[in-house]
Amino acid sequence: MENTATLKPDIKQLMVENLMLQITADEIGDAQLLFGPGSLGLDSVDALQLVVALDKSYGLKIADPEAARQILKSVDTMAQAVAAHIQSPPAQLQPTVQAL
Repeated sequence: MENTATLKPDIKQLMVENLMLQITADEIGDAQLLFGPGSLGLDSVDALQLVVALDKSYGLKIADPEAARQILKSVDTMAQAVAAHIQSPPAQLQPTVQAL
């Protein structure tokens, strides 16, 4: 199980690589806003790329736009969402019965 402290550097690196940021992962603050005034300056295309990257890297699916706004606020909020997703038990698969 991963905690948010171990996830944050990975998420920052994921951001730098997937969004082709002109800064290093170390320059991104944990609580720094990613969108809006006084933020890192990401836009809606960056948000879509982050949603895809979080799904590919951690299996975190974000389908609801309001949930995306909350999760993608900062590295802190993304790490919390990923940690909660990783720690949640997997959905039980229904067994299939095959006639022999």
